[in-house]
Amino acid sequence: MTSPLYARHKRTTLAIATAVAAGALLTTGLTSGSSVAADSSAAGKPALAAAPVLLTAPARAALIKEQQADATGTADEIGLGDQEKLVVKDVVKDADGTVHTRYERTYAGLPVLGGDLVVHESESGETKGVTRATKAALKVASLKPAVPAAKAEKQAVTLAKAAGSEKTEANFTPRKVIWAAAGKPTLAYETVVGGLQEDGTPNELHVITDAATGKKLYEYQGIETGTGNTTYSGKVTIGTTKSGSSYTLTDGTRGGHKTYNLGRGTSGTGTLFSGSDDVWGTGNPSNLETAAADAHYGAQVTWDFYKNTFGRSGIRNDGKAAYSRVHYGNNYVNAFWSDGCFCMTYGDGSGNTHPLTSLDVAAHEMSHGLTSATAGLNYSGESGGLNEATSDIFGAGAEFFANNSSDAGDYLIGEEIDINGDGSPLRYMDKPSKDGDSKDAWSSSLGGLDVHYSSGPANHFFYLLSEGSGAKTINGVTYDSPTSNGSTVTGIGRTKALQIWYKALTTYMTSTTKYAAARTATLNAASALYGASSTEYKAVAAAWSAVNVG
Repeated sequence: MTSPLYARHKRTTLAIATAVAAGALLTTGLTSGSSVAADSSAAGKPALAAAPVLLTAPARAALIKEQQADATGTADEIGLGDQEKLVVKDVVKDADGTVHTRYERTYAGLPVLGGDLVVHESESGETKGVTRATKAALKVASLKPAVPAAKAEKQAVTLAKAAGSEKTEANFTPRKVIWAAAGKPTLAYETVVGGLQEDGTPNELHVITDAATGKKLYEYQGIETGTGNTTYSGKVTIGTTKSGSSYTLTDGTRGGHKTYNLGRGTSGTGTLFSGSDDVWGTGNPSNLETAAADAHYGAQVTWDFYKNTFGRSGIRNDGKAAYSRVHYGNNYVNAFWSDGCFCMTYGDGSGNTHPLTSLDVAAHEMSHGLTSATAGLNYSGESGGLNEATSDIFGAGAEFFANNSSDAGDYLIGEEIDINGDGSPLRYMDKPSKDGDSKDAWSSSLGGLDVHYSSGPANHFFYLLSEGSGAKTINGVTYDSPTSNGSTVTGIGRTKALQIWYKALTTYMTSTTKYAAARTATLNAASALYGASSTEYKAVAAAWSAVNVG
């Protein structure tokens, strides 16, 4: 999956309405020190019983193995059919011993898209509940397609070409799946189309075709320490590795994160940055090392933010890092995450002078990987908007966490990279409609928007939950956040708001979660963390009501 940072202004093509399951920044949040660490005991355990604990890689692997060994029994216990099997995707363990296991599902050996679920078990192993992407019983009339795979492939390639894709072809033969994300479960084909989107972003268009009728059911895009002298964050310390007499941009203390130079290419890994000294860049984008220093620093901060705030070791929580690629394409004005390479990729912007490597952009792209590794929110419609909002939320959170005076924390997205050419940010969390396209509140038409604009109500919710409504100034930035129902919302602070969103994402959201279900997920998270009668729970409800959800 590839997810770009933003969508082009007013673009209405398919490339915008879908994602490459990575996440791009364009239409394609917390105070310094406000982390789990601040709420932890000296032993490093979160004080909140329902907060996640940091698992070592061996402990996580052992827990996954244990849950997979019990998967058959779990499937029986929660009432799945004889042809259904569970495959463990992720596990989260809370301080009180509760284990949340996220499963993918198969039916007669076929992947079930939209069949994911989370089983919540007490420390004693008792099942406390199940969160499902679909409540429909899995049953299809026939496993024999009436439509040939070639027809599904042609349909997918045609859709991609109509959206302006270049070098367009199917990445592999369409695979049979069970489509269960909407309505009655159906035998279908999934075709993945490669090439390039119209703005040069890699294409990974997933098209789901009914195997009985040939009708298109769904589509989405898959493409969502030394001294660094950076463009946006000033002079910073970054993790590097010395080998012999030279240094490389390899962070051995954070899962082995590496930063590569694509040299304006659009494929491959690129060349690992290396040098005879341990100083990277000059602060000027004309020096190719400068963008690398920004990207490397952003990945470092995001890793530390995840670990210190949520007890999470890397994107997949397995202690292994993604990697970064800079200098993608020529005059490429975007950045994106790709599941395929498990990497972040950054263009150099207009005139190759404004690299999209600011801190909040780096954290935004890495957070697409986090969403993919957890809830797997489909990158289309309302769930796609929630996917984008999650990246904006954690992008803002990482920026506040860094406490960098050159790029102080704020609720503005992409304010440093000057995408619009007038110094304005890409998105505003306090009043999303200020960008001219995003929505402040939910409406029934929200799902038809590009995901970078349907993210507005969730971004607005997070701002209101953190800071409350009305006028205020934070770190020198003036905000004035309205409510759709005329209410006054009192915030609970970024620390708690981040904990609630993270827990909702990792334990109560699924691939098909829409806004109404996101409200339920965050209320469940607030209840687990702070109690069902707590101020925090009531604030979550009030903030959602203020953006017309619930």
